[in-house]
Amino acid sequence: MNQLSEKLMIMKQLILVIAVFITITSAYAQKNEKRDVAVFKTKQNGFYQDSILPAIENFNAEPQEPGTYLSMDFSKMDFPTDPAKYTQVWHNAPLSQGLTGTCWCFATTSFMESEVKRLNNISVKLSEMYAVYWEYVARAEYFVAHRGEMTLGEGSEANGLTRIMKDHGLVPVSAYSGMLPGQRFHDHSKLFEEIKDYLNQVKSQNAWNKEVVVSTVKEILNHYMQEPPKSFNYQGQTYTPMTFMTDHCHINPQDYYCFMSTKSQTYHQKDKLEVPDNWWNNSEYYNIYLDEFRDLLINALESGYSVSVCGDVSEPGYDRYEEAGIIPDFDIPENYINADAREFRFNNKTTTDDHCIHFVGIYNDGTHYWFMIKDSSSSGFDGPHKGYRFMREDYVKLKILAAMLHKDGARKVLDQIIK
Repeated sequence: MNQLSEKLMIMKQLILVIAVFITITSAYAQKNEKRDVAVFKTKQNGFYQDSILPAIENFNAEPQEPGTYLSMDFSKMDFPTDPAKYTQVWHNAPLSQGLTGTCWCFATTSFMESEVKRLNNISVKLSEMYAVYWEYVARAEYFVAHRGEMTLGEGSEANGLTRIMKDHGLVPVSAYSGMLPGQRFHDHSKLFEEIKDYLNQVKSQNAWNKEVVVSTVKEILNHYMQEPPKSFNYQGQTYTPMTFMTDHCHINPQDYYCFMSTKSQTYHQKDKLEVPDNWWNNSEYYNIYLDEFRDLLINALESGYSVSVCGDVSEPGYDRYEEAGIIPDFDIPENYINADAREFRFNNKTTTDDHCIHFVGIYNDGTHYWFMIKDSSSSGFDGPHKGYRFMREDYVKLKILAAMLHKDGARKVLDQIIK
């Protein structure tokens, strides 16, 4: 064997030793790598059972049904759930949506309140139920026009509010609470069932008289919510809902844009958000790449713009008591979260559009961005910071489906799309 052959043999042996060392080290690292753990937790009473239900008329308290649910084990984990750490956008204090499915309006009304403050330095508490009232009227009109071919539910999307604002304006909560005297929480359980039963009867009888249907739905709404005002006095001045929006709040609903991120539609074009709560089939969502979607939310909040978002919060990594939302690695490792993983979950319906919330703060812990959330759901009041939760950016990338914000807060993205 010549000298060159001996050197090659030594190099091959050295490479083999290194490969074995890497394999052993890798196996040891995997064995000792910290992994997220799934556990079953026992259901507990919370704000819904302890505060909302006892305040509902004729409610008879019943014990929580026994059972468990799948969750991530949060017991040995720490999260940035101190609101003081976050750069926050001004917002009113969290408010419960009560026994209703109107999170879309609570989130987006809160968003509009922040916008009034940002644009005009005016603090105002707007009425959620004013928009909800006209939303139900719009559903009745659509139901007749489309012969009942629509989703009947309490949910909607963020741009449901801007659609209503264009036709009906805004009112302060002092002019219209949407509650009857003595009510502590909104309760739409009977209201919605009555509207739903009536509209199903209309469909079964082919009774497609728009005036009669809309009038009947208004009667139901007036019974449970009272009739909204045509004019009102606020801070010594008389307004209509339209003049209150334009002359006091100085808000233009045309200034707000919606965004989504899906591989199923063409990027950088408008299209339809394919979820049941988009019951009127709105196609005004700009479809952007996932990294653009993430950066849009971060840049907006860092620049002083809040965001109204909708997505999926029914996940093992989203805990009401820990107030944190992350994606555990037994779902998918963070580094594997991309447009394909997002689309896969939306397509097989493990990602659904079940809640709307208001992003009001941003924080970078050195490795991740975290979003501070104002949440109107009853579970949002179960943790120590009543009405707030905190969501890590991996959760946003995988589970948040749509966002609405002011055009100036989205200028960087819009300038690439709108030439």
